[in-house]
Amino acid sequence: MDMKRLRKQLSKSTAADPENEGLSRAAERKSGLSMSKQMGVLAACLMLLPILLTISVISRSPPSNQVRNVAEIIDLQVEPGKDRIRGIAGGGPSEEKQGISGLDNSFPHSADLPEDKLLDGLLSASFDESSCHSRYQSVMFRKASHHKPSKYLLEKLRMYEVLHKKCGPNTESYNKTLVQLKNGQISGTTDCNYIVWISFSGLGNRILTLASAFLYALLTDKVLLIDRGVDMAHLFCEPFPETSWLLPLEFPLINQFNSFDIKSPKSFGNMLKNDILDDSTINVSMKSLPVFSYLHLAHDYGDYDKLFFCEQDQLLLQKIPWLILRSDNYFIPSLFLIPMFEQQLERLFPEKDTVFHHLGWYLFHPSNPVWGLITRYYQAYLAKADQRIGMQIRVFEVESGPFQHVLDQILACSLNEELLPGVTSEEPDVSTMGNPKTKAVLMTSLSSGYFEKIRNMYWERPTVNGDIVSVFQPSHEGYQQTEKQMHNMKAWAEMYLLSLTDTLVTSPWSTFGYVAQGLGGLKPWIMFKPENRTTPDPPCRRAMSMEPCFHAPPFYDCKAKKGIDTGELVPHVRHCEDISWGLKVVDQSEW
Repeated sequence: MDMKRLRKQLSKSTAADPENEGLSRAAERKSGLSMSKQMGVLAACLMLLPILLTISVISRSPPSNQVRNVAEIIDLQVEPGKDRIRGIAGGGPSEEKQGISGLDNSFPHSADLPEDKLLDGLLSASFDESSCHSRYQSVMFRKASHHKPSKYLLEKLRMYEVLHKKCGPNTESYNKTLVQLKNGQISGTTDCNYIVWISFSGLGNRILTLASAFLYALLTDKVLLIDRGVDMAHLFCEPFPETSWLLPLEFPLINQFNSFDIKSPKSFGNMLKNDILDDSTINVSMKSLPVFSYLHLAHDYGDYDKLFFCEQDQLLLQKIPWLILRSDNYFIPSLFLIPMFEQQLERLFPEKDTVFHHLGWYLFHPSNPVWGLITRYYQAYLAKADQRIGMQIRVFEVESGPFQHVLDQILACSLNEELLPGVTSEEPDVSTMGNPKTKAVLMTSLSSGYFEKIRNMYWERPTVNGDIVSVFQPSHEGYQQTEKQMHNMKAWAEMYLLSLTDTLVTSPWSTFGYVAQGLGGLKPWIMFKPENRTTPDPPCRRAMSMEPCFHAPPFYDCKAKKGIDTGELVPHVRHCEDISWGLKVVDQSEW
């Protein structure tokens, strides 16, 4: 404590009150101590207090070889589930329940256990926390996951971080490989091979394809670099310590990205089709290979492009130093059908349907501005509710809506599955209600119409069971604005907020909902796609997996070289609930 400031405050308080001044002097005469002597005693006590407290705590603490410092000892005394600084604000029972941050005490806090903020070892501890608040603060808002990362996944991530630091932008290895790219010729083996992800399509698609590209990099020991597009650097924190995943702006091919499409002569599919590449033999001369190949894995890709998912073609791609990827698909389910990856994937993800859940927690940390949007909204509207229900509404119609058949479907799903209570025309006796439960409904939609109708329903009429239902919608942008930074910041914030809910209802075919369910570790209620503007019956079904759906998978048997239903090959890759031809990864034990 600042003794000069303390003396100044004491002198001000006594000078302001003559009665206090007289009492003070009387006390001084009685005790025989002058003011200066009293201040000296007080200072000595204050100096000794931390030492006495430390001795007291250590006498009750574990052996010294298990504890590094006094701060750690104090943290160990905190009850699990309670706020680290509970009670400092003079809180009574209500403050003890909520904590001074206003968060529900059912959420874990970083003080509970030192490894909490590292998500069971998923994250590296090598970052400056102020550079990315969300990386280590997410545990304050998110319930602990029941799905733990495998030891092999943790080892693989640490190995990848070392590789990325060695081969990342502007390193010696990167510059050496870049020379080959500029020269257009492979001049020998390289220490580093790369997959470059092109920023393409809406934000939900980008997040899913980026996770797919990263898993492919893990499986093939490649280094992932990403095209920053218009906003990637503003939406996400860097995921790898002491390096960057952002492709340098002077990258030689960056000006060609917009021209890469299904017709590109440099695409892997077209090079196979035109016999520039031959996948029929493994023993291909390095000098005969191109220094880069473009992978077109978007929804409109052709049969030759789809050979990417064949093992013999993967053996060929392993030898090409630079792979440039454009995709709007979550293509991970088809990676599970490539035999050469089978053993690694089994070790990485013993729980098959946790792929995006773990990779999403590792890769996608909201930037500080986006994290501000998330935390302010959560604390203002969602934190104190007994239950949080997320509703993600996406309508693929020319008109913006709202549509009555969609509203009917949302309510039918929510009421039939008892996610929300019904309403009645009879006003309840408030004196006999007891302690009703509070439910916060978070709705995300480009239109505000569905939110307004459901909010008004619960405002104008009481619920049948007395529950208090509040309905919130952060934004209503009207239409998708992929190239606008603030639009995408809000979209990313809303995906993340949906992932913090306890129960989730999502729209069919929507990657926005897929991201939320995967990050949240939730198996949502997925609504069926309406036909002829009629509410489907049943309106929704529970998802069999929290994994996203691959909307455009190949249907091809690489060995037999004929068409096949790839949803019937292995028990852990099945057709999606919302798209009958799509593929998704499921956990065998739950199927």
